[in-house]
Amino acid sequence: MTAYVVTEVQVLDEDRANEYRKLANPSYAKYGGRYLARGGRVEVVEGESTERKLIIIEFPSWERAQEWYASPEYAEALKLGEGALDRRVRIVEGTDSPVP
Repeated sequence: MTAYVVTEVQVLDEDRANEYRKLANPSYAKYGGRYLARGGRVEVVEGESTERKLIIIEFPSWERAQEWYASPEYAEALKLGEGALDRRVRIVEGTDSPVP
């Protein structure tokens, strides 16, 4: 029943992005999230290349991922991220979850 938050991000303001991370990182853990990938090396083998960093966070369930994204802890981080990060964020259902 896992879920994954998949983010493609471009940092626009490193100082503000660091402030965002200080609040965002503990919020993931509070809702059971853990990093699977965090801005490491990426090789595009098909499709268009991008300069965006890729971040993948695993949550124990779809519901926990949604709770985290809507949480007051993460809302504070989001405010700091405005203008500092250009992001595309998705919540993806894991393969061990039932498909409707």
